[in-house]
Amino acid sequence: MSIRAYRPDDLEVVHTINEAEVPAVGSVRPDELAHIAAESSISLVAEVDGQVAGFCLVLPPGADYGSSNYAWFAERYDDFVYLDRVAISPAFQRRGVGRALYAEVERLVPDRRPSARHFLLEVNLRPRNDRSLAFHAGLGFVEVAQRDTDYGVTVAMLAKPLATA
Repeated sequence: MSIRAYRPDDLEVVHTINEAEVPAVGSVRPDELAHIAAESSISLVAEVDGQVAGFCLVLPPGADYGSSNYAWFAERYDDFVYLDRVAISPAFQRRGVGRALYAEVERLVPDRRPSARHFLLEVNLRPRNDRSLAFHAGLGFVEVAQRDTDYGVTVAMLAKPLATA
């Protein structure tokens, strides 16, 4: 497995992976996904045998992004990185791709966002995503709140202190 920077020519396969994982991640049009990637301070893809296996997009404070979850965190945290989305192709799930992406994000934060003190994200509670909740708990994320979103999903707002703090 290798992890590399997202490139605009990855958009089609990344969008396909994203849509295959709805509702664990939100559905977006390709142009919306391209915009999120452009706003991201860290955007990565994981490849296995030359095939894109997964991706993640991580936003800094002040990004041009209309997510109510992002806005909720931005109102409460001064400096952070926000994992907007991570998705792994079904063929590559449970093979360490997610862990590798998260490890690379944490490795890159000191260079890309040196003042970041928290790694933030949300996970669905309704519909419940027990696998993701357990995964994130294992990585040291803790629930800081629950909220009902404007798109009909209840989420757990999760935070993890970063080593840069």
